[in-house]
This record gives sequence, C-alpha cells and structure tokens, in this order.
Amino acid sequence: MPRAPGDLGQHPHVPPGERLRVLLVEDDEGDAFLVGELLAETNSMIDLLVATSLSEARQRVMGVDCVLLDLGLPDAQGLDGLRQVLEMASGAAVCVLTGRTDEHLGIVAVAEGAQDYLVKGQVDGVLLTRALRYAVERKRADENARRLREVELRQAESARLERGLLPQPLMTTDQVAVHTFYRPGRHAALIGGDFFDVVQTRPDRLDFIVGDVCGHGVDEAALGVELRVAWRALVLAGVPDDEVLPALEQVLMSERRLQEIFATVATARLDLDANRATVRLAGHPPPLLLARGGVAPVPAPSGLLLGVRPRPPVAYDLEFDTEDWSLLMYTDGLIEGRVDDSDERLDVPGLSDLLEEQESRMVPLPELPAWLVGRAEQINGGPLADDVAMLLVTRGGGR
Repeated sequence: MPRAPGDLGQHPHVPPGERLRVLLVEDDEGDAFLVGELLAETNSMIDLLVATSLSEARQRVMGVDCVLLDLGLPDAQGLDGLRQVLEMASGAAVCVLTGRTDEHLGIVAVAEGAQDYLVKGQVDGVLLTRALRYAVERKRADENARRLREVELRQAESARLERGLLPQPLMTTDQVAVHTFYRPGRHAALIGGDFFDVVQTRPDRLDFIVGDVCGHGVDEAALGVELRVAWRALVLAGVPDDEVLPALEQVLMSERRLQEIFATVATARLDLDANRATVRLAGHPPPLLLARGGVAPVPAPSGLLLGVRPRPPVAYDLEFDTEDWSLLMYTDGLIEGRVDDSDERLDVPGLSDLLEEQESRMVPLPELPAWLVGRAEQINGGPLADDVAMLLVTRGGGR
C-alpha cells in the first residue's frame, strides 16, 4: 500500500502501551469518522479529539501529543493553517492530511516543520497508528536534540566566560617562578569559590593572594572572582598594606548574598632585594616554607575570617636565610581530605609530611602542586570534595 515519505521501518520507540492524545483538525465529518474508525479497529491506545476549524483547535490543543491537520479548513487554507498550528502547538507533533491531488503539499509541509504527512484514502489503521506514534517520537527527538544543543551552547558560553575570569598572573621578573594549580569542586565548572592572583607592582616587589569563599555554588564562584579583582585593583592602586584586606572585607560584606558568607585569605608581599616576605592571614591555613631540605609552616597569626568581625590581620615578617626556597600557598580543600578511612584530616602537618617524602623531592617543582593533589586523593581514598587552589613561589633551586 502506498505510504507517505519517511519509511516507518521498525516500530517507533514511543512505548506501545503509552496512550497518546491526538487532535484531529478536520471539517469533513465523513473523513473525521473514518479516522476514528481506523484507530478503533487497531486498538491503537490513542484518544482522539476532533476540531472542525482552526479557531476550535486553539481551544482544544492544550495537552495533546499530536495534531492531525487537514490543509483545507474553513478558516485556514494550505500552509497558512500549518504555520498557525505549528505556532499554537509548539510542543506537539504535527501530521498533515492531504488529498490525492495535493500530495506535493505534504512534502512542502514537512519542509515547513511538520513531522510527516498522510494521503487521504491511502492509509489503514495500522499505518495511521504507526505514523502518529512515529510523529510523536520524532517530535520528542527533535525537542531533545534542541534542548541538548541549547545546553551545549550555554555550557560553551559559560566556559568562555569562566576562562576569561581565571587569573592571569601579572609579573615580569625572572628572579622567582610561580607555579599555579586550580581545580573547582563543582562538577564541570572551571572556577569555584577559591581564588588566587599574582601582581608585580615594582621590579623588586610582588604581591600574592590565595583565598576561599565558603560554599561551592555559582554565587560563591562569582564572589571569589569579585574579591580577586578587587584585591588586584587595591594593590595596583597603591593602597597601604594594612588597608588592603579591610577594604577587601568591605567588598565581601557588600556583595555577599547572605550574612553567613565569609572568606579566608592568605597574602604575601615579597621584597626581592631584601629576600623577605610579609605574610598576612585571615583565618586561612599558613603557607609552607620549603628551604634547606626541610618543610615548615610559616608561623603567622591566623587572624579572623573576613566577613565575621572586621579587624586587620597582623603582619608577619618572613626572612629567607637562603636564596633557594619555595613558598606554598594553598586553600583548605587540599588538606581537608581524610587519612586512610579514618576521621582524621590530612591538615597542615599531613601536608608537610607529604612534602618531606623522598618521592616528593624527586618531583619537578612545576609539577609539585598537581602531585600533592594526587597524593592527597590517594590518602583520601577518592577525589577531594572541595575547591583546590595553589601558588608555589620559588627562588633559586626552590628547596
């Protein structure tokens, strides 16, 4: 028996037991009766609604899975009627009914957006049922493909935006090297609530920051970017050292969405000529100093979290007694993993132990941050749950 273009082949993937609601838009009572009889004789599991005009169809189209449309209606003729149906029933499949002499219109209708067309008098109940279910499946597949494409486009756009927000260290000196590591805890994200930055303001001066906004969502990631950009602006503007973090705290308190949001921060200002650094901590884990074959936390006062009770962090002067050293600044996502299935956390002593392992001394310094994450995950028995950001500042041999 002749059939419309688009061979139905095997049964469509729409479950055979799923009841479909089909709206037949047909002004000829005889044709409408025939369609009902064809569906009834095959036990099609299709509930048929009938509208005799386009205006009546507008009132009945809500919730239908498919519209079976006659192209010759009292209030709409040909493709104009089809376009109106496609607009009013954007979530439903559309099948077109054509007369024998108008088969070419069916082909044009598919090009306009219909899922299929049927020629009156050339279908039986089985073919009609299959055609309607096929049309519904094809519409669903098209909708799924469209949604997937929209998601992919949004993800690509978000990725471009996030890459643009990642820090680009602003430094020109070759007296020190800076190795960075950044991995957000959010699935498929490029940035999280952790942040870092590097700014050189004079030939002999570099400023570093590593921070952590509590939380893991998009809002926290955006706030982390705001704090990083604000810190860079303050440093480049020459704001006095003791006023930078209080100003950063003001930004946090004005931009956070909840009063409970806080941040921890570690900063270091490196004086290259004097071979010394000034470290300030606001509730953040201390940097680790690698020098003369040893590892030691910098004994800077921990200070208060930003956003809790404003108070300037106390500065700690770190004197390097060698030209070969490294300073590791990191966020607590690196040290919050568990140790060997126990309730004990890796914490600062555990991180120091990792850096004192013989294996770590064989790892090139540019690869050391990633190696530390790998070892922390190995000890944790799986991936780390929180964001991880690291700055490894090295001079000379580095350790």
